[in-house]
Amino acid sequence: MNTKTEQEKKVKKTSRAESEVSHGMEAPVYNAQGKKAGTIALPESVFGVPWNNALMHQVVTGMLANARASVAHAKTRGEVRGGGRKPWQQKGTGRARHGSTRSPIWRGGGVTHGPRRDKNYREVIPRKMRAKALFAVLSRKLRDGEVMFIDSFGIDTPKTASAKKALTMLSKISGFEKLVKKSKNAALIALPDDSKAVAKSLRNIGNVASMPLRDLNPVAILGNSYLIIENAEAGVAIMANRAASSPRGKEAKAGRIHYKKPSNREPDLTKSPTG
Repeated sequence: MNTKTEQEKKVKKTSRAESEVSHGMEAPVYNAQGKKAGTIALPESVFGVPWNNALMHQVVTGMLANARASVAHAKTRGEVRGGGRKPWQQKGTGRARHGSTRSPIWRGGGVTHGPRRDKNYREVIPRKMRAKALFAVLSRKLRDGEVMFIDSFGIDTPKTASAKKALTMLSKISGFEKLVKKSKNAALIALPDDSKAVAKSLRNIGNVASMPLRDLNPVAILGNSYLIIENAEAGVAIMANRAASSPRGKEAKAGRIHYKKPSNREPDLTKSPTG
């Protein structure tokens, strides 16, 4: 009974994702020569999400805080070298009393309330907030005409010249002229997991960055002018399934299979199998 229910839920999720893609928006798909190769249907649950300033601020600042490394470290008076002897006697000198030359008010002394490397800047970002922020950024980029879908770069072996030629051809598309002219953060290229040759070809080009499609996040997208998605059909399908699925709790972790832990209690042999 439980198996049938789970199968029905999976069928409903798949059909819902397919219906969203089929009844969504459309965008052109280009090839490596910069020519239109067709169109692709886009799900509204991914590319039709309204912008939310408060959500984006919370998610982006949280992600930046989680990526922050605690490097700055100031020594307190107990960590500074020296200062073990009392500078002068307590009374009789006419000067202010001091117990150590490493007091924070002395030159070369410790620092009060300074930065410490053991400080934790981590913030918790709920899974649904991360997903909604990602879809809001994708929707905003699409509305601004800064998202490009391509079928393939056509690069089988790593070669920077081939990647640079492809970017030059794509920059001739209307609205993407900065792809070559901009010196930094011109584009973020989302690649499938098997595009290692393309990733190696792009890493020597200074004004673009590449990352796997599954690692797309709001900070990386907002930090670049354009977003280029290779293998458009597979990429949109992954995003649509991610928007349609709603795992909860520990089940949200990818690749994790949960099962009921077997009971440690011994079976009751006094009861009959039928009773």
